[in-house]
Amino acid sequence: MSSTGGAEPIHSESPHVDTVEPGQQPNAKKEPDAPLGSTVIREIMSGSAVLTVLAIVLALVVAAVLIAATDSNVQAASAYFFARPGDTFLAIWNSVSGAYVSLFQGSIFNFARPTFVAQIKPLMDTLSFATPLIAAGLGVALAFRVGMFNIGGRGQILIGAAAAGWVAWSFPMPPVIAFLVATVAAIAGGALWGGLVGLLKARTGAHEVIVTIMLNYVAFYLVSYGLRTQGLLQAHGSNNPTSPADLPNATFPTLTQLITALGGPPTAFTVNFGFILSIAATVAVWYLFSRSSTGFRFRAVGENPNAARTAGIDVKWVYILAMLMAGGLVGLAGADQVLGSTTTGFNSGVDAGIGFSAITVALLGRSRPWGVFFSGLLFGALQAGGYTMQALQQIPIDIVDVIQSVIVLFIAAPPLVRAVFRLPRPGSAPRKARKPRATIAEGAAK
Repeated sequence: MSSTGGAEPIHSESPHVDTVEPGQQPNAKKEPDAPLGSTVIREIMSGSAVLTVLAIVLALVVAAVLIAATDSNVQAASAYFFARPGDTFLAIWNSVSGAYVSLFQGSIFNFARPTFVAQIKPLMDTLSFATPLIAAGLGVALAFRVGMFNIGGRGQILIGAAAAGWVAWSFPMPPVIAFLVATVAAIAGGALWGGLVGLLKARTGAHEVIVTIMLNYVAFYLVSYGLRTQGLLQAHGSNNPTSPADLPNATFPTLTQLITALGGPPTAFTVNFGFILSIAATVAVWYLFSRSSTGFRFRAVGENPNAARTAGIDVKWVYILAMLMAGGLVGLAGADQVLGSTTTGFNSGVDAGIGFSAITVALLGRSRPWGVFFSGLLFGALQAGGYTMQALQQIPIDIVDVIQSVIVLFIAAPPLVRAVFRLPRPGSAPRKARKPRATIAEGAAK
Protein backbone atom coordinates (compact mmCIF):
# COMPACT_ATOMS: atom_id res chain seq x y z
CA MET A 1 0.00 0.00 0.00
CA SER A 2 1.30 3.52 -0.69
CA SER A 3 1.29 6.40 1.67
CA THR A 4 -1.66 7.95 -0.08
CA GLY A 5 -3.76 4.95 0.73
CA GLY A 6 -4.44 4.12 -2.93
CA ALA A 7 -3.79 0.90 -4.69
CA GLU A 8 -0.34 0.40 -6.16
CA PRO A 9 -0.25 0.49 -9.96
CA ILE A 10 0.15 -2.81 -11.70
CA HIS A 11 3.17 -2.81 -14.04
CA SER A 12 2.47 -6.12 -15.82
CA GLU A 13 2.77 -5.90 -19.59
CA SER A 14 -0.37 -6.37 -21.67
CA PRO A 15 -0.35 -9.34 -24.03
CA HIS A 16 0.43 -8.68 -27.71
CA VAL A 17 -2.67 -8.69 -29.94
CA ASP A 18 -2.27 -9.44 -33.66
CA THR A 19 -4.11 -7.21 -36.07
CA VAL A 20 -6.95 -9.04 -37.78
CA GLU A 21 -7.61 -8.26 -41.41
CA PRO A 22 -11.24 -7.95 -42.55
CA GLY A 23 -12.74 -11.35 -43.32
CA GLN A 24 -9.98 -13.18 -41.43
CA GLN A 25 -10.66 -15.23 -38.33
CA PRO A 26 -8.82 -14.18 -35.16
CA ASN A 27 -5.67 -16.16 -34.42
CA ALA A 28 -5.92 -17.77 -37.88
CA LYS A 29 -2.64 -18.52 -39.56
CA LYS A 30 -2.11 -16.75 -42.88
CA GLU A 31 -1.41 -19.04 -45.80
CA PRO A 32 2.03 -18.40 -47.26
CA ASP A 33 2.16 -17.10 -50.81
CA ALA A 34 3.07 -19.56 -53.53
CA PRO A 35 6.65 -19.30 -54.79
CA LEU A 36 7.10 -17.08 -57.83
CA GLY A 37 8.56 -19.90 -59.90
CA SER A 38 5.61 -22.21 -59.34
CA THR A 39 3.19 -19.36 -60.11
CA VAL A 40 4.88 -18.68 -63.44
CA ILE A 41 4.92 -22.36 -64.35
CA ARG A 42 1.26 -22.62 -63.41
CA GLU A 43 0.35 -19.69 -65.66
CA ILE A 44 2.30 -21.23 -68.55
CA MET A 45 0.76 -24.67 -68.13
CA SER A 46 -2.76 -23.22 -68.05
CA GLY A 47 -2.22 -21.14 -71.22
CA SER A 48 -3.76 -21.81 -74.59
CA ALA A 49 -0.41 -22.42 -76.31
CA VAL A 50 0.34 -25.42 -74.08
CA LEU A 51 -3.17 -26.77 -74.64
CA THR A 52 -2.68 -26.51 -78.40
CA VAL A 53 0.61 -28.42 -78.29
CA LEU A 54 -0.86 -31.10 -76.04
CA ALA A 55 -3.89 -31.43 -78.32
CA ILE A 56 -1.52 -32.14 -81.21
CA VAL A 57 0.34 -34.70 -79.09
CA LEU A 58 -2.91 -36.47 -78.20
CA ALA A 59 -3.94 -36.49 -81.86
CA LEU A 60 -0.64 -38.12 -82.81
CA VAL A 61 -1.16 -40.73 -80.08
CA VAL A 62 -4.64 -41.53 -81.37
CA ALA A 63 -3.29 -41.78 -84.92
CA ALA A 64 -0.52 -44.08 -83.69
CA VAL A 65 -3.12 -46.42 -82.19
CA LEU A 66 -5.00 -46.51 -85.50
CA ILE A 67 -1.80 -47.09 -87.48
CA ALA A 68 -0.80 -49.99 -85.24
CA ALA A 69 -4.30 -51.49 -85.21
CA THR A 70 -4.57 -51.52 -89.01
CA ASP A 71 -1.02 -52.73 -89.71
CA SER A 72 -0.90 -56.26 -91.12
CA ASN A 73 2.35 -57.15 -89.34
CA VAL A 74 0.90 -56.09 -85.98
CA GLN A 75 -2.21 -58.16 -86.62
CA ALA A 76 -0.13 -61.20 -87.52
CA ALA A 77 2.09 -60.86 -84.44
CA SER A 78 -0.88 -60.31 -82.11
CA ALA A 79 -2.23 -63.75 -83.06
CA TYR A 80 0.44 -65.35 -80.85
CA PHE A 81 0.78 -62.46 -78.38
CA PHE A 82 0.77 -64.61 -75.23
CA ALA A 83 3.43 -66.93 -76.62
CA ARG A 84 5.82 -64.16 -77.80
CA PRO A 85 4.59 -60.70 -76.71
CA GLY A 86 7.85 -59.06 -77.74
CA ASP A 87 7.06 -59.65 -81.41
CA THR A 88 3.83 -57.68 -81.10
CA PHE A 89 5.47 -54.74 -79.39
CA LEU A 90 8.26 -54.74 -81.96
CA ALA A 91 5.73 -54.75 -84.80
CA ILE A 92 3.84 -51.86 -83.19
CA TRP A 93 7.06 -49.88 -82.83
CA ASN A 94 8.09 -50.55 -86.42
CA SER A 95 4.72 -49.52 -87.83
CA VAL A 96 4.31 -46.33 -85.79
CA SER A 97 7.93 -45.17 -85.99
CA GLY A 98 8.08 -45.95 -89.69
CA ALA A 99 4.92 -43.94 -90.31
CA TYR A 100 6.10 -40.86 -88.42
CA VAL A 101 9.64 -41.01 -89.81
CA SER A 102 8.23 -41.11 -93.34
CA LEU A 103 5.87 -38.26 -92.40
CA PHE A 104 8.90 -36.21 -91.29
CA GLN A 105 10.88 -37.12 -94.40
CA GLY A 106 8.02 -36.08 -96.64
CA SER A 107 7.34 -32.76 -94.93
CA ILE A 108 10.52 -31.38 -93.34
CA PHE A 109 13.82 -33.03 -94.25
CA ASN A 110 14.67 -36.20 -96.13
CA PHE A 111 18.10 -37.28 -94.91
CA ALA A 112 18.13 -40.25 -97.32
CA ARG A 113 18.58 -38.05 -100.39
CA PRO A 114 22.07 -37.32 -101.74
CA THR A 115 22.18 -33.51 -101.94
CA PHE A 116 21.08 -30.77 -99.55
CA VAL A 117 18.82 -29.24 -102.19
CA ALA A 118 17.01 -32.55 -102.57
CA GLN A 119 16.90 -33.03 -98.80
CA ILE A 120 15.07 -29.75 -98.12
CA LYS A 121 12.59 -30.15 -100.98
CA PRO A 122 9.97 -31.63 -98.58
CA LEU A 123 10.09 -28.39 -96.58
CA MET A 124 9.45 -26.41 -99.74
CA ASP A 125 6.48 -28.70 -100.51
CA THR A 126 5.14 -28.02 -97.01
CA LEU A 127 5.33 -24.27 -97.60
CA SER A 128 3.56 -24.73 -100.92
CA PHE A 129 0.71 -26.70 -99.34
CA ALA A 130 0.48 -24.25 -96.45
CA THR A 131 0.22 -21.09 -98.57
CA PRO A 132 -3.53 -21.21 -99.41
CA LEU A 133 -4.34 -22.66 -95.97
CA ILE A 134 -2.77 -19.66 -94.25
CA ALA A 135 -4.59 -17.11 -96.40
CA ALA A 136 -7.96 -18.83 -96.08
CA GLY A 137 -7.43 -19.50 -92.37
CA LEU A 138 -6.81 -15.79 -91.80
CA GLY A 139 -10.13 -15.00 -93.47
CA VAL A 140 -12.00 -17.43 -91.24
CA ALA A 141 -10.14 -16.25 -88.12
CA LEU A 142 -10.89 -12.59 -88.83
CA ALA A 143 -14.61 -13.37 -88.95
CA PHE A 144 -14.32 -15.41 -85.76
CA ARG A 145 -12.81 -12.42 -83.93
CA VAL A 146 -15.86 -10.34 -84.87
CA GLY A 147 -18.21 -13.04 -83.64
CA MET A 148 -19.16 -14.37 -87.08
CA PHE A 149 -18.76 -17.88 -88.49
CA ASN A 150 -17.42 -17.72 -92.01
CA ILE A 151 -18.32 -21.15 -93.36
CA GLY A 152 -18.30 -19.86 -96.93
CA GLY A 153 -14.62 -20.32 -97.69
CA ARG A 154 -15.36 -22.67 -100.56
CA GLY A 155 -17.53 -20.18 -102.38
CA GLN A 156 -15.14 -17.31 -101.79
CA ILE A 157 -12.22 -19.36 -103.12
CA LEU A 158 -14.19 -20.34 -106.22
CA ILE A 159 -15.20 -16.77 -107.01
CA GLY A 160 -11.69 -15.50 -106.29
CA ALA A 161 -10.14 -18.21 -108.46
CA ALA A 162 -12.55 -17.49 -111.32
CA ALA A 163 -11.77 -13.76 -111.16
CA ALA A 164 -8.01 -14.34 -111.04
CA GLY A 165 -8.11 -16.86 -113.87
CA TRP A 166 -10.25 -14.65 -116.11
CA VAL A 167 -7.82 -11.75 -115.72
CA ALA A 168 -4.79 -14.05 -116.10
CA TRP A 169 -5.75 -15.38 -119.52
CA SER A 170 -7.70 -12.41 -120.93
CA PHE A 171 -5.39 -9.43 -120.52
CA PRO A 172 -1.75 -9.60 -121.67
CA MET A 173 0.36 -7.44 -119.35
CA PRO A 174 3.99 -7.16 -118.22
CA PRO A 175 5.13 -9.95 -115.87
CA VAL A 176 4.89 -8.36 -112.43
CA ILE A 177 1.85 -6.24 -113.21
CA ALA A 178 0.01 -9.24 -114.67
CA PHE A 179 0.00 -11.46 -111.58
CA LEU A 180 -0.50 -8.50 -109.24
CA VAL A 181 -3.63 -7.40 -111.14
CA ALA A 182 -4.89 -10.99 -111.20
CA THR A 183 -4.29 -11.23 -107.44
CA VAL A 184 -6.22 -8.01 -106.82
CA ALA A 185 -9.06 -9.42 -108.92
CA ALA A 186 -9.12 -12.57 -106.77
CA ILE A 187 -9.18 -10.51 -103.56
CA ALA A 188 -11.98 -8.36 -104.96
CA GLY A 189 -13.99 -11.42 -106.02
CA GLY A 190 -13.67 -13.05 -102.61
CA ALA A 191 -14.44 -9.76 -100.87
CA LEU A 192 -17.57 -9.31 -102.95
CA TRP A 193 -18.81 -12.81 -102.10
CA GLY A 194 -17.99 -12.38 -98.40
CA GLY A 195 -19.32 -8.83 -98.24
CA LEU A 196 -22.67 -10.07 -99.50
CA VAL A 197 -22.91 -12.18 -96.34
CA GLY A 198 -22.10 -9.21 -94.11
CA LEU A 199 -24.64 -7.03 -95.93
CA LEU A 200 -27.42 -9.59 -95.52
CA LYS A 201 -26.61 -10.01 -91.83
CA ALA A 202 -26.47 -6.27 -91.22
CA ARG A 203 -29.60 -5.36 -93.16
CA THR A 204 -31.87 -8.35 -92.66
CA GLY A 205 -30.42 -10.17 -89.65
CA ALA A 206 -29.84 -13.34 -91.70
CA HIS A 207 -27.56 -15.80 -89.92
CA GLU A 208 -24.15 -15.92 -91.57
CA VAL A 209 -23.79 -19.69 -91.23
CA ILE A 210 -26.89 -20.38 -93.33
CA VAL A 211 -26.04 -17.67 -95.85
CA THR A 212 -22.43 -18.77 -96.32
CA ILE A 213 -23.38 -22.43 -96.77
CA MET A 214 -25.99 -21.53 -99.37
CA LEU A 215 -23.58 -19.20 -101.17
CA ASN A 216 -21.09 -22.08 -101.39
CA TYR A 217 -23.56 -23.94 -103.60
CA VAL A 218 -24.37 -20.81 -105.59
CA ALA A 219 -20.68 -20.19 -106.28
CA PHE A 220 -20.03 -23.83 -107.18
CA TYR A 221 -22.85 -24.06 -109.71
CA LEU A 222 -22.13 -20.59 -111.05
CA VAL A 223 -18.47 -21.46 -111.72
CA SER A 224 -19.48 -24.88 -113.10
CA TYR A 225 -21.87 -23.17 -115.51
CA GLY A 226 -19.14 -20.76 -116.58
CA LEU A 227 -16.71 -23.62 -117.21
CA ARG A 228 -19.26 -25.28 -119.49
CA THR A 229 -20.08 -22.16 -121.45
CA GLN A 230 -18.02 -20.80 -124.31
CA GLY A 231 -17.23 -17.14 -123.88
CA LEU A 232 -17.32 -17.25 -120.07
CA LEU A 233 -14.76 -19.50 -118.36
CA GLN A 234 -14.47 -22.47 -120.71
CA ALA A 235 -11.37 -22.83 -122.84
CA HIS A 236 -11.96 -21.94 -126.47
CA GLY A 237 -12.61 -24.99 -128.66
CA SER A 238 -12.76 -27.40 -125.70
CA ASN A 239 -15.69 -29.58 -124.66
CA ASN A 240 -14.28 -30.21 -121.18
CA PRO A 241 -15.35 -28.04 -118.21
CA THR A 242 -11.91 -26.44 -117.82
CA SER A 243 -10.66 -22.91 -118.20
CA PRO A 244 -7.97 -21.65 -120.57
CA ALA A 245 -4.36 -21.74 -119.45
CA ASP A 246 -2.97 -18.67 -117.70
CA LEU A 247 -0.67 -16.45 -119.68
CA PRO A 248 2.96 -17.09 -118.61
CA ASN A 249 3.38 -13.52 -117.34
CA ALA A 250 0.40 -13.90 -115.01
CA THR A 251 1.67 -16.84 -112.94
CA PHE A 252 3.40 -16.44 -109.60
CA PRO A 253 7.20 -16.68 -109.86
CA THR A 254 8.55 -19.73 -108.05
CA LEU A 255 11.61 -20.14 -105.88
CA THR A 256 13.07 -22.39 -108.58
CA GLN A 257 12.84 -19.58 -111.12
CA LEU A 258 14.50 -17.18 -108.68
CA ILE A 259 17.39 -19.58 -107.98
CA THR A 260 17.89 -20.22 -111.69
CA ALA A 261 17.86 -16.49 -112.46
CA LEU A 262 20.57 -15.97 -109.83
CA GLY A 263 22.73 -18.65 -111.43
CA GLY A 264 22.02 -21.35 -108.86
CA PRO A 265 21.55 -25.07 -109.47
CA PRO A 266 18.28 -26.30 -110.96
CA THR A 267 15.72 -27.30 -108.35
CA ALA A 268 12.16 -28.62 -108.23
CA PHE A 269 10.85 -26.31 -105.51
CA THR A 270 7.13 -25.59 -105.87
CA VAL A 271 6.85 -22.78 -103.32
CA ASN A 272 6.04 -19.51 -105.06
CA PHE A 273 5.36 -15.83 -104.52
CA GLY A 274 2.03 -16.69 -102.93
CA PHE A 275 3.84 -17.66 -99.72
CA ILE A 276 5.26 -14.12 -99.49
CA LEU A 277 1.73 -12.78 -99.91
CA SER A 278 0.53 -15.07 -97.11
CA ILE A 279 3.21 -13.70 -94.79
CA ALA A 280 2.22 -10.16 -95.74
CA ALA A 281 -1.43 -10.99 -95.07
CA THR A 282 -0.52 -12.38 -91.64
CA VAL A 283 1.37 -9.19 -90.73
CA ALA A 284 -1.53 -7.07 -92.01
CA VAL A 285 -4.12 -8.92 -89.92
CA TRP A 286 -1.84 -8.77 -86.87
CA TYR A 287 -1.51 -4.99 -87.33
CA LEU A 288 -5.26 -4.68 -87.84
CA PHE A 289 -6.14 -6.26 -84.51
CA SER A 290 -3.17 -5.04 -82.47
CA ARG A 291 -2.50 -1.51 -83.65
CA SER A 292 -5.53 -0.06 -85.45
CA SER A 293 -8.78 1.49 -84.26
CA THR A 294 -10.69 -0.61 -86.77
CA GLY A 295 -9.33 -3.76 -85.16
CA PHE A 296 -10.39 -2.42 -81.75
CA ARG A 297 -13.93 -2.03 -83.07
CA PHE A 298 -13.79 -5.54 -84.48
CA ARG A 299 -12.72 -6.97 -81.14
CA ALA A 300 -15.32 -4.94 -79.26
CA VAL A 301 -18.13 -6.21 -81.46
CA GLY A 302 -16.82 -9.75 -81.17
CA GLU A 303 -16.80 -9.56 -77.39
CA ASN A 304 -20.21 -7.95 -76.95
CA PRO A 305 -22.09 -6.36 -79.86
CA ASN A 306 -24.69 -4.78 -77.57
CA ALA A 307 -22.07 -3.06 -75.45
CA ALA A 308 -20.22 -1.97 -78.61
CA ARG A 309 -23.46 -0.49 -79.97
CA THR A 310 -24.02 1.37 -76.71
CA ALA A 311 -20.47 2.75 -76.93
CA GLY A 312 -21.27 4.28 -80.32
CA ILE A 313 -19.77 1.65 -82.65
CA ASP A 314 -21.71 1.02 -85.87
CA VAL A 315 -22.10 -2.74 -85.47
CA LYS A 316 -23.78 -3.23 -88.85
CA TRP A 317 -20.92 -1.54 -90.69
CA VAL A 318 -18.44 -3.64 -88.72
CA TYR A 319 -20.19 -6.81 -89.92
CA ILE A 320 -20.05 -5.66 -93.53
CA LEU A 321 -16.42 -4.51 -93.36
CA ALA A 322 -15.27 -7.64 -91.52
CA MET A 323 -16.82 -9.97 -94.08
CA LEU A 324 -15.37 -7.90 -96.92
CA MET A 325 -11.91 -8.35 -95.43
CA ALA A 326 -12.47 -12.00 -94.58
CA GLY A 327 -13.70 -12.79 -98.08
CA GLY A 328 -10.75 -10.95 -99.61
CA LEU A 329 -8.29 -13.04 -97.59
CA VAL A 330 -9.98 -16.25 -98.66
CA GLY A 331 -9.99 -14.97 -102.23
CA LEU A 332 -6.21 -14.65 -101.93
CA ALA A 333 -6.12 -18.41 -101.41
CA GLY A 334 -8.07 -18.77 -104.67
CA ALA A 335 -5.44 -16.69 -106.44
CA ASP A 336 -2.73 -19.06 -105.24
CA GLN A 337 -4.71 -22.04 -106.50
CA VAL A 338 -4.92 -20.58 -110.00
CA LEU A 339 -1.72 -18.54 -110.34
CA GLY A 340 0.65 -20.49 -108.16
CA SER A 341 0.52 -24.11 -109.27
CA THR A 342 0.67 -24.55 -113.05
CA THR A 343 -0.09 -22.65 -116.22
CA THR A 344 -2.88 -25.05 -117.11
CA GLY A 345 -6.53 -24.23 -116.58
CA PHE A 346 -8.68 -25.02 -113.58
CA ASN A 347 -11.99 -26.77 -113.01
CA SER A 348 -14.79 -26.57 -110.45
CA GLY A 349 -12.69 -28.52 -107.92
CA VAL A 350 -10.08 -25.77 -107.71
CA ASP A 351 -10.94 -25.11 -104.04
CA ALA A 352 -9.57 -28.60 -103.14
CA GLY A 353 -11.36 -28.56 -99.79
CA ILE A 354 -9.29 -25.60 -98.58
CA GLY A 355 -12.38 -23.64 -97.62
CA PHE A 356 -13.33 -26.17 -94.98
CA SER A 357 -9.76 -26.95 -93.93
CA ALA A 358 -9.37 -23.23 -93.21
CA ILE A 359 -11.92 -23.57 -90.40
CA THR A 360 -9.71 -26.17 -88.77
CA VAL A 361 -6.63 -24.00 -89.26
CA ALA A 362 -8.37 -21.01 -87.64
CA LEU A 363 -9.56 -23.09 -84.69
CA LEU A 364 -6.11 -24.55 -84.12
CA GLY A 365 -4.57 -21.08 -84.35
CA ARG A 366 -7.04 -19.74 -81.76
CA SER A 367 -8.08 -17.10 -84.33
CA ARG A 368 -4.78 -15.27 -83.78
CA PRO A 369 -2.83 -14.22 -86.91
CA TRP A 370 0.47 -15.89 -86.03
CA GLY A 371 -1.33 -18.86 -84.54
CA VAL A 372 -3.12 -19.31 -87.86
CA PHE A 373 0.20 -18.96 -89.69
CA PHE A 374 1.89 -21.76 -87.74
CA SER A 375 -1.18 -24.00 -87.76
CA GLY A 376 -1.27 -23.57 -91.54
CA LEU A 377 2.34 -24.72 -91.66
CA LEU A 378 1.43 -27.75 -89.53
CA PHE A 379 -1.44 -28.73 -91.78
CA GLY A 380 0.71 -28.15 -94.84
CA ALA A 381 3.31 -30.49 -93.35
CA LEU A 382 0.65 -33.14 -92.71
CA GLN A 383 -0.52 -32.92 -96.31
CA ALA A 384 2.99 -33.00 -97.77
CA GLY A 385 4.14 -35.85 -95.53
CA GLY A 386 0.93 -37.83 -95.90
CA TYR A 387 1.74 -38.76 -99.49
CA THR A 388 5.21 -39.97 -98.52
CA MET A 389 3.77 -41.94 -95.63
CA GLN A 390 1.32 -43.61 -97.98
CA ALA A 391 3.99 -44.39 -100.58
CA LEU A 392 6.65 -45.76 -98.21
CA GLN A 393 4.55 -47.41 -95.49
CA GLN A 394 1.32 -48.20 -97.38
CA ILE A 395 -0.62 -46.26 -94.74
CA PRO A 396 -3.82 -44.65 -96.05
CA ILE A 397 -3.60 -40.90 -96.37
CA ASP A 398 -6.93 -40.77 -94.57
CA ILE A 399 -4.87 -41.03 -91.37
CA VAL A 400 -3.89 -37.40 -91.98
CA ASP A 401 -7.55 -36.43 -92.00
CA VAL A 402 -7.99 -38.34 -88.75
CA ILE A 403 -5.13 -36.39 -87.15
CA GLN A 404 -6.64 -33.09 -88.25
CA SER A 405 -10.09 -34.04 -87.00
CA VAL A 406 -8.83 -35.25 -83.63
CA ILE A 407 -6.81 -32.05 -83.19
CA VAL A 408 -9.98 -30.03 -83.66
CA LEU A 409 -11.81 -32.33 -81.24
CA PHE A 410 -9.28 -31.72 -78.49
CA ILE A 411 -9.02 -28.00 -79.29
CA ALA A 412 -12.78 -27.73 -78.87
CA ALA A 413 -12.65 -29.56 -75.53
CA PRO A 414 -9.96 -27.92 -73.35
CA PRO A 415 -11.28 -29.55 -70.13
CA LEU A 416 -10.60 -32.96 -71.69
CA VAL A 417 -6.97 -32.06 -72.40
CA ARG A 418 -6.56 -30.65 -68.90
CA ALA A 419 -8.05 -33.80 -67.41
CA VAL A 420 -5.71 -36.08 -69.38
CA PHE A 421 -2.57 -34.17 -68.42
CA ARG A 422 -3.88 -32.94 -65.03
CA LEU A 423 -3.34 -29.31 -65.90
CA PRO A 424 -4.64 -26.43 -63.75
CA ARG A 425 -7.58 -24.35 -64.86
CA PRO A 426 -6.82 -20.72 -65.83
CA GLY A 427 -7.01 -18.46 -62.80
CA SER A 428 -7.39 -21.28 -60.30
CA ALA A 429 -5.51 -21.19 -57.00
CA PRO A 430 -2.74 -23.71 -56.29
CA ARG A 431 -3.75 -26.83 -54.47
CA LYS A 432 -3.08 -26.79 -50.75
CA ALA A 433 -0.67 -29.39 -49.46
CA ARG A 434 -2.40 -32.20 -47.60
CA LYS A 435 -1.67 -32.44 -43.90
CA PRO A 436 -0.19 -35.80 -42.81
CA ARG A 437 -2.72 -38.07 -41.23
CA ALA A 438 -2.38 -38.66 -37.53
CA THR A 439 -1.19 -42.09 -36.49
CA ILE A 440 -3.39 -44.44 -34.49
CA ALA A 441 -1.32 -43.83 -31.37
CA GLU A 442 -1.64 -40.06 -31.71
CA GLY A 443 -5.37 -40.37 -32.22
CA ALA A 444 -5.73 -42.54 -29.13
CA ALA A 445 -3.71 -40.06 -27.10
CA LYS A 446 -6.04 -37.25 -28.13
